[in-house]
Amino acid sequence: MKTVDYKVTVYTGDLVGATTLNNVYIKLVGTDGESQRQWLIGLKWPVAFIGGEVSTFTVSCPTSLGKLVLIELDKQRLPIILQDPWFPAKVEVESPGGDIYKFPIYRWITDSEVHHFREGKALRVFEDSNHLGAYSREKELKQRSEDYCWDVYIKGIPHCIKADNPLDLPTEVRFSFTKTTEFAFTASTGLAELNLKGLAASQESWSNIDEIKQVFWVKHTKMSDYVQKHWKEDAFFGYQFLNGVNPMLIRRCSVLPSNFPVTNDMSNDFSSSLKFQQNGNIFLCDYKRLDGVETRLINGKKQYLMAPLVLLHKTPNEKLMPIAIQLKQTPTDDNPIFLPTDSEYDWLTAKIFVRSAEFSEHQLNVHLLRTHLLAEVFAVSLLRNIPKVHPLYKLLIPHTRYSLQINYLARKLLISKTGVFTAFAASGGEGMITILRNSLSSMTYRSLCIPEDIADRGLETVPNFYYRDDGLRLWEIIHRFVRGILQQYYKNDIEVQKDSELQKWIGDIFEHGFLSKPGTGIPQRFTTVPELVKFVTMVIFTGSCQHAAVNSGQFDYGGWMPNTPTSLQQPPPTKKGTTNEAMLLKTLPDVNTTAQGMATLWLLSKQSSDFVPLGQYPEEHFTEEIPRQLIKDFQAELKTLSSEIKDRNSILDIPYTYMDPTEVENSVAI
Repeated sequence: MKTVDYKVTVYTGDLVGATTLNNVYIKLVGTDGESQRQWLIGLKWPVAFIGGEVSTFTVSCPTSLGKLVLIELDKQRLPIILQDPWFPAKVEVESPGGDIYKFPIYRWITDSEVHHFREGKALRVFEDSNHLGAYSREKELKQRSEDYCWDVYIKGIPHCIKADNPLDLPTEVRFSFTKTTEFAFTASTGLAELNLKGLAASQESWSNIDEIKQVFWVKHTKMSDYVQKHWKEDAFFGYQFLNGVNPMLIRRCSVLPSNFPVTNDMSNDFSSSLKFQQNGNIFLCDYKRLDGVETRLINGKKQYLMAPLVLLHKTPNEKLMPIAIQLKQTPTDDNPIFLPTDSEYDWLTAKIFVRSAEFSEHQLNVHLLRTHLLAEVFAVSLLRNIPKVHPLYKLLIPHTRYSLQINYLARKLLISKTGVFTAFAASGGEGMITILRNSLSSMTYRSLCIPEDIADRGLETVPNFYYRDDGLRLWEIIHRFVRGILQQYYKNDIEVQKDSELQKWIGDIFEHGFLSKPGTGIPQRFTTVPELVKFVTMVIFTGSCQHAAVNSGQFDYGGWMPNTPTSLQQPPPTKKGTTNEAMLLKTLPDVNTTAQGMATLWLLSKQSSDFVPLGQYPEEHFTEEIPRQLIKDFQAELKTLSSEIKDRNSILDIPYTYMDPTEVENSVAI
């Protein structure tokens, strides 16, 4: 009897542990029928499915199956072999007529159940007309809604995935073996070296600034060495508001806040800028979200966290210099406004209180909330509501890599009741919850979109603002890429409006990420193609570029503790002329607090060897020609930008590398 032969090629992923020695079975399902379930055995057996292997088989059918819709895969263990996990990357099938069908998989198969995988052409729900395809789609989303459940970690902040331990997470979103081992090694060695020096347990105060080098020199970078030498300088203090790890607070000041009564006779710098409302050379940093935050005890001692206001001005040589600091929000006689003309230790102490406030504002609002927690919301909603065959899934899934597990670990190791942040930061515990709630209540959609955020803060023309320069270029490149992809699938606004899966995705984000607060400006549903393109651009930018900008430099700027103290253990001076070096040393955190902070920042800044740069997609989820070409165009634009950033950095005293596309990871993965 004559048969119709299909050539089946199976690609096993090149990952540690990807190999299976189990028997693998396949069934081809088409518009005109389906094959028998067939054991994939050939000349390479039993090593046909080892990591990185490509193996080809023949599946014979009595008649043509028509257009292939999906495949069914399962694996069954042999009596003497355990059930082992397998990571198939993709399957390609060549029909008797020469048509090539590609089936992206890129997931672990750990059981003996039958798994369905759709042909790679992206399909929206309203065009998925084949009954088998539609059934497969429905079944996949039902399973995902069970695998990815929402949980409330802390009331009043974005929701997270429900998981009691990392093994509760589906295998497809867990760390790789490489990531797991490297993360554990980095976490253990940082503190181990400090323990050997007896520093991690010492509750003593520092006797002098130079003594802090005992901790600092365990780990250091070129940039952290620079910080250690220049941290006292006003110019460097000002520079960090633009190009340090928190470029999100500074804004142009056209009118002084009523609670910051700086007068012309206080400051020569301010007096020389009498027309600051017209010339736009005055800038403000206001830490009001920290006002009234309850601090914790560390080593049995009360800690202090201020909510400062900082005034800066742009000098004729285009440097940003501080000209006034008020450490509390309410102006009173015991809340002096500190000036650069004050005594050395008055001014330095005021700046240190600002930098300690900066630690909490950065870590909790700018870093944890606005990148990590939002990235998790975007990912969980995607995985619950968007099937793998959907174009949005194919576009966004690389930008969710490792985000769910890294956030689980953050909740367990950093911000839990026994976490490092809780134990060794002034704002740990109740203070953290207050700051996160304050931050979410003040967060807007515009502030998550860098073009609008920069404009709203009046920073379009500030010189030497590399976060802005690189970030705007990256936004434009990502926006162009996202627009190209999505316009392939959404030809008009009506198609956006009738995509029920898309609407469920944004609905979940609005409800679980922004707690259904319409004042944020976050859309509750999509009505136009440009609206969809902008939101997806923001999602990718937040999880890649923005996270890199506020994460990668943590050790660079915080490894030298006096530049970014996690906590301070003396109240701020209530009048001028009362500070000295001894008082400053009593104010700085103890030895063990310093050591814990340094080791944690080292861990959070350490790039993994399986790092995937922005725009690189080792997993080929798109199979059509036009999206694949758009990806190549995207990569070419990123490469050009990277070269331009490297050229610029070659002539800077302080290179700004955090948004170089080669240094930006695709996702929140650390």
